[in-house]
Amino acid sequence: MTLPSEQYRALGAFLRARRDVLSPQDVGLHVLPGRRRAQGLRREEAAQLCGISTTWYTWLEQGRNVSCSAATLARIATALHLSPAERLYLFELARLKDPDASRPVIASSLPEPVRTFPEHVTVPCYVLDPLWNACVANEAAQRLFVGWLDSEERNLLCYVFLDPAARTFLDDWEGSARRVLAEFRAASIRGDKQQVEALVQTLGSRSPDFERLWHNQSVLLREGGPRRFYHPVEGPLDFDQTTLTFTIWPHYHLVTLRPR
Repeated sequence: MTLPSEQYRALGAFLRARRDVLSPQDVGLHVLPGRRRAQGLRREEAAQLCGISTTWYTWLEQGRNVSCSAATLARIATALHLSPAERLYLFELARLKDPDASRPVIASSLPEPVRTFPEHVTVPCYVLDPLWNACVANEAAQRLFVGWLDSEERNLLCYVFLDPAARTFLDDWEGSARRVLAEFRAASIRGDKQQVEALVQTLGSRSPDFERLWHNQSVLLREGGPRRFYHPVEGPLDFDQTTLTFTIWPHYHLVTLRPR
């Protein structure tokens, strides 16, 4: 990494502060009886935990212009027991990409902030997981997306490509399907490779349209924009869609639709 001098100093100060609040017991080190001059973890102890030399780690804390790979910084973040927010801040300081960010760890249960957020929104709102299953949706979203969010099959791609009702519900089905698939391809790079491949294989075997569009290799960010739907009861409805991600759980996409 190559950073401005003040950025190196900020990175070193942050690492030093996080090391100072750790004790040997926090990281599982056995401390021999006697007086310790350092209140927190020693530099040589931190370096040992990270698997790097004490000299190199000292230079890093001193804000010197030393090279540090993303993999090494990830080991440091783990050794110093950084919280998700602290880890994100560390990699932002170093202007590096966290190698673990591309391998999201999906909790056994949906994180509470993700699960409860749609409940506090009055407009249609739902959350997509890494495979684009709608893992939570508020009542407004269930009333809008009849046949998808009020059904047992809540995978967005399965709905778009396998449910005949989607072809009349979505305005310009072909264009919508192309966009949704291009957005999924962009997001799928951060998902579990085997799960993504299994979903793609299943949809490709069941939908010729999916197979055709998937091989176009189109990639788009899910940014939102104007959307029109043809509701079976209420008729044509226009919305402005906004898609956001959670800082700590970036593999979840929060989608809201504001009536136009």
